Amino acid sequence: MVVGIFGGGQLGRMLALAGYPLGVRCRILDPSPDSSAGQVTEQIIGAYDDPNALARFIDGLDVATYEFEHVPLGAVHSVAERRAVFPPARAVEIVQDRLSQKAFLQNLGIPTAPFAPVGSRAELEQAAASVGLPAVLKTRFAGYDGKGQFILRKAEALDSGWSLLGQTPLILEASVPFQRELSLITVADKGGKVAFYPLVENHHPEHILKWTIAPAPACSPSLQSEAEECALKIIHALRYVGVLAIEFFQYEGRLIVNEIAPRVHNSGHWTLEGADTSQFENHLRAILGLPVGSTAMRGCALMINLIGDLDDATRWLAVPGAHLHLYGKKPRQGRKLGHVTLCAEHPKMLGARLEELRRLLPASIQLPERLDFG
Repeated sequence: MVVGIFGGGQLGRMLALAGYPLGVRCRILDPSPDSSAGQVTEQIIGAYDDPNALARFIDGLDVATYEFEHVPLGAVHSVAERRAVFPPARAVEIVQDRLSQKAFLQNLGIPTAPFAPVGSRAELEQAAASVGLPAVLKTRFAGYDGKGQFILRKAEALDSGWSLLGQTPLILEASVPFQRELSLITVADKGGKVAFYPLVENHHPEHILKWTIAPAPACSPSLQSEAEECALKIIHALRYVGVLAIEFFQYEGRLIVNEIAPRVHNSGHWTLEGADTSQFENHLRAILGLPVGSTAMRGCALMINLIGDLDDATRWLAVPGAHLHLYGKKPRQGRKLGHVTLCAEHPKMLGARLEELRRLLPASIQLPERLDFG
């Protein structure tokens, strides 16, 4: 079986690695000759919409998928005419535009922050009056890890926001005074069976995911059910196949959807060691028509992103239950270079291992102050 993956980043790398035990071979399409995924599997080097590269990419494929959602739609449709593509192209089309994504969720009755489109300086003024301040001005297309965003706290900042981002279509979203950020990783197979991982708690200092706690502390069964109901609405509406990630704000005991991602997700990296079946293996199983594996947790876990500088990454290995994953990338400020999953049988043991990490690592490495599972 051969799976084609649009994108050669770390998600593509981990998908490819998950394929080997299953006898699944992955092929990457990515314009970068030194991509992370290309270090571990076959790569076609070329632009995503290059006809010659696409022809080489789909030759002999059983199915195609993607590791990021900003693939040119023309390329996705071109491949879909000749090969199965999962998740469906419509999911990518909806998610690529923050405005269409929010409208899609709203039409399904899924709560989101108030929002309004912005196409001119006058519309920005109208949107601010409608949505209210503080709010976040965002580019509708592309943008990740806080890029392409500007926080508007007062009306006096409208000019600055427009000056910075006004050259592209925008959306204004009301700021939500949330208690915490959560996410749900789910997987749907071709037969309509859906499996859920537990809700996890994410922390984004400086707008980039630094760590994930699994399962989310003090998470009630009703909150998990609320998240799963949202996922099912999306999956059924899109006839979705594969892994779907949903990012939530928890506000006054309820969930508000921030964003959805039609792919494997950074907040699901803990599943490599912390679950019976990882999100990467389950994504491959789902899109190939294989039985989806158990999503049950093996105790509890803390996932820590290694960002910008690896320092001496091997020191992480001195702590029992720590699993190091390096992506083969050159250090650069703000770049995700790898991650560590810290696993334990129960929360008390996880807390003790976190303290051991804290003693071993320099103070410059951000770690959670504590793990309070309630």
